[in-house]
Amino acid sequence: MESAIEFSRPVDLRALPRQQVELVANKTERAALARRFGIVAIGALKASATLEEGAAGVDVTGRITAELVQSCAISGDDFPVRVSSQYRLRFVPEADYEAAMQAAGDEVELAESDLDTIAYSGSTLDLGEAIAQTLALEIDPYAEGPGAEAARAQYGLSTPEENGPFAALKALKDKQG
Repeated sequence: MESAIEFSRPVDLRALPRQQVELVANKTERAALARRFGIVAIGALKASATLEEGAAGVDVTGRITAELVQSCAISGDDFPVRVSSQYRLRFVPEADYEAAMQAAGDEVELAESDLDTIAYSGSTLDLGEAIAQTLALEIDPYAEGPGAEAARAQYGLSTPEENGPFAALKALKDKQG
């Protein structure tokens, strides 16, 4: 069973917008997205998008801004997070996408300049869902809030630097003098 899309903004490719598109999530959409992403709340979500049809598909560029509330991975306290990032996407017909994936084989190596590619079918793509997925990639699942250090000290937790691979190398170096 397919779940409902929380932030759907279909774009008909037969009437592709020629000007910049603005997308704003309403309160209900933001609450549903927060549940989906496992965060406390999304206070605001806005995105701009410029769509340009090309030979390889529809390229979309723009900016996402969001105000989130997340729980600190260390203390559990809620804290605000601001997201502001540029994005670049390419929508391609589903058949072209599947053919490219088969041709690529098991490993696909992307360069930094490559666009995230999203398949669509028919003559409509869902720009809102693409924005939601792009926002999800911006959310740090292990975000640390301002009280993280105090919580580490209170519960005797070490920092990643004290337990990481470089800490072991440092200990060896200190042992050897």
